[in-house]
Amino acid sequence: MWISVTLQAEANKADALSEALMEAGALSISIEDADAGTEAEKPQFGEPGHHPVGLWDHSRVIALFSADADLTVALAQAAADAGFDAVPPFTLEEVAEQNWVQLTQSQFDPIRITDQMWIVPSWHTAPNPDAINIELDPGMAFGTGSHPTTRLCLEWLCDAVAPGASVLDYGCGSGILGIAAAKLGAADVLGIDIDDKALEAARDNAERNAVTMRLQHSRDTLDAQFDVVVANILTNPLCVLAPLLSARVAPGGRIALSGVLDTQTDQVIAAYAPFIALRVGATHEGWARLEGSRPATGAGKD
Repeated sequence: MWISVTLQAEANKADALSEALMEAGALSISIEDADAGTEAEKPQFGEPGHHPVGLWDHSRVIALFSADADLTVALAQAAADAGFDAVPPFTLEEVAEQNWVQLTQSQFDPIRITDQMWIVPSWHTAPNPDAINIELDPGMAFGTGSHPTTRLCLEWLCDAVAPGASVLDYGCGSGILGIAAAKLGAADVLGIDIDDKALEAARDNAERNAVTMRLQHSRDTLDAQFDVVVANILTNPLCVLAPLLSARVAPGGRIALSGVLDTQTDQVIAAYAPFIALRVGATHEGWARLEGSRPATGAGKD
């Protein structure tokens, strides 16, 4: 058994308190919004290219201690080290021992994309052995197939990728879209991301799925054109990337963008209008997939 201690802290002291609690013997620390679930809740999820915001004005620091820890001493020491005059208000909760690996794995089942494509965690047996089965476990990089935007892109790839096609997955995350493209018959797949950890995850996942996928950091030059371009990012970076991504679509090629809310489609369509015409191809749970193509004659705009 463990003891979970939840303490209240202002934003300017939450980090210091977290570090002090670890020094005092905490096994793990997390920081949450103390106003979560109320009108004062403040989302912390930014978009690429934007500076991250600070911690919540009212934070909740959660520390996990072993059952035999001397909490009176540990909390008093941590509060003093973090600059508090006294131990801030806190609550205690017993945490029963569990098989955490088994518990986590039980939350992730195979995901059906189409009858012929499934995302299958490594601890599961593929529901349809004859389908295209992508082995992918939850990890640090975005893209496990469960998010609506990932599903929208995978469904599109099932239709867009012809055998021998070249595919660009911009903002590849876990590599799931590039891996799917390769399994669908693409001859050349390039995944690009701004995050080194994502590139590492994509490389590992490609090897696990026995597919070839080239990987490149977004800071490196990108001049080639592709038969299929897919980008599952967010609205603001997609708009900034409009000239670059549009120019990467080969004559006769197709492009799909997701990470776009239903309410943001006009904004993205307008950003791409000088280069390539987009339309809403599908929506799912408030998210949209935008699609476009470049005329095979090369008469489209660059």
